[in-house]
Amino acid sequence: MPLERVSKGFKDISMTFQRNPLNGDLIAIKNETCIARSIKNIIFTSPGEKFFDESFGSDVKRSLFESLDDLTASTIESQIRESIRNYEPRVILRSVRAVPDYDSNAFDVILIYDIIGEEVPTQQLQFVLQQTR
Repeated sequence: MPLERVSKGFKDISMTFQRNPLNGDLIAIKNETCIARSIKNIIFTSPGEKFFDESFGSDVKRSLFESLDDLTASTIESQIRESIRNYEPRVILRSVRAVPDYDSNAFDVILIYDIIGEEVPTQQLQFVLQQTR
């Protein structure tokens, strides 16, 4: 039986690197915000971009140059599920939905997940996956 991780809270620094005016420390983000940013970092990082862990990330960027259809949406959903399962042990993923947006040539992604060890409601994270050159 696998051990379930139990924690009281999570903390990380803000990617803006702004300083707290009162004490000069970097501004921190906590709990739900921290985990949501971690999930987005995993999804938007391509394998090979992270030093010393060549398999970290997901291949969704590569899928964005495929046809904009339900088959590609299904591939993106499975890539996201696999990467979250492998690299974010603090969450239990409930659902992943990628919906083609034909007008914007993008995919609208909705993730629903629970945070392990936190007494917070089920979280929902939405973002857009779009080709960049």
